[in-house]
Amino acid sequence: MSRAEAAPAPAARRPRALWTFGLLRSELVTTLRRWRTLVLLGVLAAVPVLVGIAVKVETRGGSSSGADGGGGPAFIAQITNNGLFLVFTALAATLPFFLPMAVGVVAGDAIAGEAGGGTLRYLLVAPAGRTRLLLTKYTTVMAFCLLATLVVAVSALAVGALLFPLGDLTTISGTRISFADGLGRALLIALVVAASLVGVAALGLFVSTLTNSGIAAMATTVGLLITVQILDQIPQLHVLQPYLFPHYWLSFADLMRDPVYWDDLVRNLGLQALYAAVFGSAAWARFTAKDISA
Repeated sequence: MSRAEAAPAPAARRPRALWTFGLLRSELVTTLRRWRTLVLLGVLAAVPVLVGIAVKVETRGGSSSGADGGGGPAFIAQITNNGLFLVFTALAATLPFFLPMAVGVVAGDAIAGEAGGGTLRYLLVAPAGRTRLLLTKYTTVMAFCLLATLVVAVSALAVGALLFPLGDLTTISGTRISFADGLGRALLIALVVAASLVGVAALGLFVSTLTNSGIAAMATTVGLLITVQILDQIPQLHVLQPYLFPHYWLSFADLMRDPVYWDDLVRNLGLQALYAAVFGSAAWARFTAKDISA
């Protein structure tokens, strides 16, 4: 038997962890360098500025905002007393549409954009594997969820500090907490808002595996988002609404209660995990069986 015949066949090369982190870093850098991403982040950062200026102009004469009490957009009633409330107001204003729309655009373009641009085949030629590539794409989208939410929160905090006083604040329950405690709750609320978008990210990624057109995937994801939002507002569908991913989005306001109400917060996070599991699995099943021709 010759040495060539005796030598074992070389094992298939597996991507190393360092290579995987390199792929993730490349995806993050590529996503953040796109003009579309920068424009989306710019729009999100502008929302707190517009809200802050509007409240400042409206209350210039000393009158308070017309909103009263409660959570969500009603935080606007407290902005003139404490600029930290602009963070909560900005997140409540952007969460129903602007934030999920931005995430839907990035997620919808994740796979379809590569296919439409002719780069998907080249990514798969590298020792990544479809599952690893899909997980990298989803991780990138989730990182964008966190970044987009923090952009809104940081912009709101900066504008609130410039235009309004800062200090101890009153919770929805009427108790007083320190500014440091309020700042900690603001960070926790931002993290909850980012986690509330993982269902949209999985949905967008699944849609992205169904087509080779990035524009079609983005439009479909945003269209589905708007449709579900409308369904969540129809009283006759109250039985269905607790299962719709945006139903508990504004439950983050319960973090400004003392004590905190956890019921809707837990329901929201559980629902997002369910959507992520269902549509993430669907995206994996579709992508691993997809015929990549572009």
